[in-house]
Amino acid sequence: QVQLVESGGGLVQAGGSLTLSCAASERSFSNYAMGWFRQVPGKEREFVAHISWNGIGTYYADSVKGRFTISRDNAKNTVYLQMNNLKPEDTAVYYCAARGGISRYIAPEQYDYWGQGTQVTVSS
Repeated sequence: QVQLVESGGGLVQAGGSLTLSCAASERSFSNYAMGWFRQVPGKEREFVAHISWNGIGTYYADSVKGRFTISRDNAKNTVYLQMNNLKPEDTAVYYCAARGGISRYIAPEQYDYWGQGTQVTVSS
């Protein structure tokens, strides 16, 4: 079992920045592809970003491309989401997720492990 714990959420004004972190309990963290998703009440969970097990491959939703950056530090068992130029529509609960494999994974059902989420609120 992989346990994931997100942190770094909060309230920020539009145009501001936040960095989310997701710490994994698993010592073989480097074997897992990681993703960030977000969800607002009444809507489905939405893909935000993906990073491959070795950090070389990244992929972003069009809505965040050029503003968000996903990265990972396998020595620290941590994945990050740097969010710049935040907009009110970025307001959501953000979740990190993990799964084994070497492909690109962008659907929630493709992931096996999830964190509890961290709230990001962007005021206008």
